[in-house]
Amino acid sequence: MKNKKKILWIIGLLAILLPGMGNAQNGFNMPYSQFGTGLSELPYSLAMAARMGGVVYTRSGNNFVNPFNPASYAGIGMESFVFDMGANAQLTRLQNNSDHASDADGNLSHLAFAMPLTKWWKLAGGLIPYTTVDYESVTTGTYMDSGIVKNIYDGTGGSSLVFLGSAFNIIGDGTNDGRRLQLGFNVNYLTGHLQRAISYSFQGYDSTYYINKRTIRQTKLSNITFDLGLQYREPLGSRYTLGIGLVYKPYRDMNVVDEAYIYTWQPSTQTPYYTLYDTIFPLSGDPAQFDSRLEQAHTFGVGLSIERNNRWQVAFDATFAAWNGMKYTEGLTTNIFGTNAYRTGSWSRYAAGFEKIGDMDASSYWGRISWSAGLHLEQGIMHLMLGNSQQQVNEWGFGMGAALPMRKGRSLLSLSLSYSSMGSKDLLQRNCFTIGIGVSTCERWFVKRKYN
Repeated sequence: MKNKKKILWIIGLLAILLPGMGNAQNGFNMPYSQFGTGLSELPYSLAMAARMGGVVYTRSGNNFVNPFNPASYAGIGMESFVFDMGANAQLTRLQNNSDHASDADGNLSHLAFAMPLTKWWKLAGGLIPYTTVDYESVTTGTYMDSGIVKNIYDGTGGSSLVFLGSAFNIIGDGTNDGRRLQLGFNVNYLTGHLQRAISYSFQGYDSTYYINKRTIRQTKLSNITFDLGLQYREPLGSRYTLGIGLVYKPYRDMNVVDEAYIYTWQPSTQTPYYTLYDTIFPLSGDPAQFDSRLEQAHTFGVGLSIERNNRWQVAFDATFAAWNGMKYTEGLTTNIFGTNAYRTGSWSRYAAGFEKIGDMDASSYWGRISWSAGLHLEQGIMHLMLGNSQQQVNEWGFGMGAALPMRKGRSLLSLSLSYSSMGSKDLLQRNCFTIGIGVSTCERWFVKRKYN
């Protein structure tokens, strides 16, 4: 009965937090988030991944949830229920060759659970903020050489992934030392709401001839995607173990529902400080909604690790795709936002990390702590057209941290400090420091008592 109450409490917590996380946003100007479905911080937003430089494909354990390779759920113990959650705080600096701006913000990074169904079948699920759209920029120009027009570009919103996955022990007895081959899958529900807008504000014009205009496009995400994963462990003599991790995201061609409006307006001294003049789109009697296209590329990930007698491990990940994230294509025949600077192009991510594994039998608490560090490189996060040339936006960074055991080692407190640099000063450089924290509780829920 006590376990059932705990499960209901967790389900209730997820139900409360889901609406807010489904529209998660950082609250800081992120110009790169204006393309596609927004800017993603994964996997570095989770302390578990950030403290090892983003290495995720070969990692598994009985006291944390790794959603980036669903085969990892097979590491959950037979008597355990794992509840995993985390948050992070960011200090971000934007700069180019002439200007800069800084801000700080914090967010919930994930909620997840994992539990055994049988000795060979494990179940996991959770919620992860996936992308963020949050930007505002202003440019000025002249119209017919008679004055200044201010162009305001702004966007808000975001998306989240709700995932439910299973993992299966194909070879091995399911224990940490006995696991050999595990297979797993995730079914992901992508949900969120994005809004992008452009406003044209004429400065000092006669309103009889010049009227301000605003274009708004709202996108509702409600789509299903899939992940497949494999992990394999092969002993190399009596001291070392080779780990292999594989992840595949199949291509998905999905529809999304958009809603667009174009209207003219003039400033007003009354709330809401503007007067609506006329609606240009949609025309009277026409619907504002239309279907657009969202595509996920075939994505392949491979990881390798070498572990020595639960003392230390080194690991390497590589990921390849035709493009990064979700590719969005507006469904209107006439593009109401004009030419898009974003172009799809090949994307790859590399991560390498080292971990000194804590000894759970050590007499000193410091000896039970796991210490780790790593670095990552992403090539071709975005491909932007600047004039007649295409510029590739890259990112690099590093991370470090520790996993602190709690309650005799069954639960973990993960701490991470990471840095990333995206873009260049010639275009726009985004430098970000992130502090992450993750709490993973591992409860013994399924033990049958021999004595009352």
